[in-house]
Amino acid sequence: MNRGPSWHQRQRTIFLLASGLSTAGSFAGLTAKGWILMSGTDSAMLLALHFAALSLPTLLVSGPAGVRTDRIGCEKVLIQAQWALLGAGLLGALSIPLFVGNAQVAMLLASTLLMGIAGAYELTARNKYCALLVEEPQKLAPYLTSFSVVFNVGKLVGPPLGGWLVAFTGPTTALTLDALTYVLPIASVIWLLKPIRSLEQLSSNMNAATLKSAWQECGPMLRHVLKFTGLICVVGFFHPGLAPLIAANTLGPSPQDLGLFTSVLAAGSITGGIVLQRNSHKFSSRPSLTLGCFALITAVAQLGMASSTLIPIVLLMVWLIGAGTAGLLSSANLITQVGSKQVIRGRMAGLSQIAFLGGGGLSGLIAAQLTITLGLQATFAIAGGIGLILSIGEIWRRGGMTMNVVKSA
Repeated sequence: MNRGPSWHQRQRTIFLLASGLSTAGSFAGLTAKGWILMSGTDSAMLLALHFAALSLPTLLVSGPAGVRTDRIGCEKVLIQAQWALLGAGLLGALSIPLFVGNAQVAMLLASTLLMGIAGAYELTARNKYCALLVEEPQKLAPYLTSFSVVFNVGKLVGPPLGGWLVAFTGPTTALTLDALTYVLPIASVIWLLKPIRSLEQLSSNMNAATLKSAWQECGPMLRHVLKFTGLICVVGFFHPGLAPLIAANTLGPSPQDLGLFTSVLAAGSITGGIVLQRNSHKFSSRPSLTLGCFALITAVAQLGMASSTLIPIVLLMVWLIGAGTAGLLSSANLITQVGSKQVIRGRMAGLSQIAFLGGGGLSGLIAAQLTITLGLQATFAIAGGIGLILSIGEIWRRGGMTMNVVKSA
């Protein structure tokens, strides 16, 4: 059968839409869980633990996820991970009618932990799978960044949906929606998509298919990208975990206030994603300048959050934080994919996850303790000040360096 450009474009569109729907459901569920935990305990540390349960598993499982992806194939790992996400989502939904009090909190955290583990495998495999839907190597960078835009649209739609569902139908509906949205990606990968499997390069040598070997093979430029991304995320990527607390302190305590906060954050993320998508080749060729500029935007916005309580200013700063962090994370993912050989891209996706989600999980715990000790505005001031120094230093010292993109999908 002749599969021309329109065929491959439809394939990519199906995968984008299916992933966007599951992302919207995921963020609806996460918003619902955060609000449940916030309303039941009013604990900043518990919110940080909730986000850490989602993000910190990457420190342990992203490496094995990348190794497994490069050894047995991204399509197999992707399907397995999506089934696991469906099961973890259903566990969270069932915890609401079946448990109360501490038992319910424990089950919600367990659900999020399992989603974090499965999500690490899913994201790692999905990054490499994208290359199998691209018939020409030069189309990979725009497709990866388009994927980021769709992901952030899901982030925009999901939180207010979760807030409204909690307010009007109860948390069980929001968590059930989260679980059921994984059905479409599973169905699309199994029955609808026909990737170009011949493009995938597997690592048949078990000794060579390790995280250490990928770290060594990727080169000094990508190693620096991973180090800087991890460091800047430890410093200032705490807003996902503390979103309910930040929203309550700056806007109000209702689910709708949380939905507004996360929607503005996601709107900023979409903006950052669109800027990156339209400049994907240019931005990926200047890694330090790109990452440093996005980190600088985030740091300036955090300093703005520390200095003003006016709601219009706060919302503007939240929008900038969304743009800065989304641009940073998407850039790190893009650069490590297009700058590495196909055979190690699963492991490079794993290393990227360790950098930004593992760093973000640690950042949430650190920021929660600082908030308890010094207050939220002081926490923003400290994070913004350190981020400002790191980002300016990165632009100053390495902003002129360029990277050659690997010419293979």
